[in-house]
Amino acid sequence: MRTLQILLDECSVSRTAAILGQSQPAVSLALKRLREIIGDPLLVRSGARLVPTERGLELGSRIERVLAEIDGMVIEDRPFDPATDERAIRIHAVNCLGIFFMPRIVEMLRREAPRMQVDFCGTQNEREIFCELEAGSIDLVIGNWPLPRESLRFAPLLETDMVLVMRQDHPMAGRARLTLDEYLELDHLSPTPYISAEISPVDGRLAQIDKKRRIALTVPEFALVPSTLARTDLVFTSSRPFAEQMAAVMPFALVDAPADFHTMKFYMLWHDRAQHSACNRWLRGLVRRVAGELNDFGALPSLKLEPRDILAA
Repeated sequence: MRTLQILLDECSVSRTAAILGQSQPAVSLALKRLREIIGDPLLVRSGARLVPTERGLELGSRIERVLAEIDGMVIEDRPFDPATDERAIRIHAVNCLGIFFMPRIVEMLRREAPRMQVDFCGTQNEREIFCELEAGSIDLVIGNWPLPRESLRFAPLLETDMVLVMRQDHPMAGRARLTLDEYLELDHLSPTPYISAEISPVDGRLAQIDKKRRIALTVPEFALVPSTLARTDLVFTSSRPFAEQMAAVMPFALVDAPADFHTMKFYMLWHDRAQHSACNRWLRGLVRRVAGELNDFGALPSLKLEPRDILAA
């Protein structure tokens, strides 16, 4: 009913998907099922836009009253105030945007909820992430792998391109971009274990196109990547902001990843059980505000530099 109400209010599948935190195909499928169940198109084309049918308008007003009554029953008895709340929250977060994104989230969390205990955690298994969201032991996921489960709520945050980091004397240093075949011939360093390929934005994307890279070394955390890379002939694939930060403090070269990778997209995931939680809504809004600031004010240092600029850094 919630999906139908928003569809009838917004008259747009894409806006409904964004509001619900779902993909457009999922909302389109829901609309198709609703049309079959109700026996009415509900929304029809009028030029370039959708408009409700007469049956859709009638249902919309009735559904609005029903949902308002349901919302009144499920609203938490105890009002939520982040300024005084002392609960513990856990956020699973990828860390290749850590130096740009996480400190801003923590700053805002400390400002708005100084008494909360916050745990940023990492999990190496997609199934484990889902189970912890389902059990409520993780409140929110900030992820970047290509195919998050459609059964989870979803909201986009940030998008950046992908690059390779390598020593300046590496044979591929100075190239503008590698082809996919050249990329697959290299030996790679990865902070993601072999068993976690499904939550890797790199290996997940390669799996989508039926390819696999040669990971010669994995390390347990991102902090070990620069010093390890500086002593080997390995290459490291990451988001451009993280790679540029590495190149700013150590003499690395950056080369664009193969065009087949497209961009790296960061998003939030949460379980439907937390959709109406006042605390979870506030937390999602806080993360969305931080991402909005980065997007709106160009604070995300993802502008592409020329290879000569990187080499000179």
